[in-house]
Amino acid sequence: MTDAITEMATAHLRAEEGVRKAAYQDHLGWWTIGVGRLIDARKGGGLSDDEIDYLLANDIAKVQRQMAGWPAWEKVKADPVRATALISMCFQLGSQGLAGFKNTLAMIAAGRWADAAKNMLQSKWAQQTPARARRIAAMIETGKAS
Repeated sequence: MTDAITEMATAHLRAEEGVRKAAYQDHLGWWTIGVGRLIDARKGGGLSDDEIDYLLANDIAKVQRQMAGWPAWEKVKADPVRATALISMCFQLGSQGLAGFKNTLAMIAAGRWADAAKNMLQSKWAQQTPARARRIAAMIETGKAS
């Protein structure tokens, strides 16, 4: 009865370890997350490739939900390259940060790709992460992966 064992072990470990939604240092100072999951590299902790992929897939789905209904997202959501560009910006800046790009988003919604790209490159974001901003702006302008 693997299911019964898993259920019991899950309840037990949640009670023993506690549940934390953010990284914390355990009583010995090792970085930990979730239900006592060691992530501190100094002690051999970390995430598996599958766990990293799972987290990233959840993050991508989350930013897509946050942009749902935005005219710019509606314009690009069937275009994998331009959709990826907006997902990348939202991932980096958060939905509130991306929402601040009002003119750029309006240009994207109107399909004014070159204008949107040019406007993106005039932002503080482009000054802070110039190489990434150039790659994303090129994706918006050309519709081609960078």
